Amino acid sequence: QVQLVESGGGLVQAGGSLRLSCVPSGSIFSIGTMGWYRQAPGKQRDLVATITRGGTTTYADSVKGRFTISRDNAKNTVYLQMNSLNSEDTAVYYCAAQKRFNLRSGSVDYWGQGTQVTVSS
Repeated sequence: QVQLVESGGGLVQAGGSLRLSCVPSGSIFSIGTMGWYRQAPGKQRDLVATITRGGTTTYADSVKGRFTISRDNAKNTVYLQMNSLNSEDTAVYYCAAQKRFNLRSGSVDYWGQGTQVTVSS
């Protein structure tokens, strides 16, 4: 089965930056909208950002102005540039993707395994 492979997580000080990457691995498949979720300990998994094949983006209010999502359609790769990180950004970040013609809001077809982002105070 295909899967999404994430990289770029780690430990940073408050005010620092990280760039997460997510690329499909295994079988070739057509991808539509891609995005990132995050889940902090004891909290629900929340949507952080999305990007369509055409480049239209959405962001959670908590990350607007600090995070930037981008993608390379040829590689089906999605990135999340995270700047001005603070302790509230500490979470496991999960890459997510929809099949190309899946238009169901909130429906995820593929998940990454998650990568830990820890921001020290």
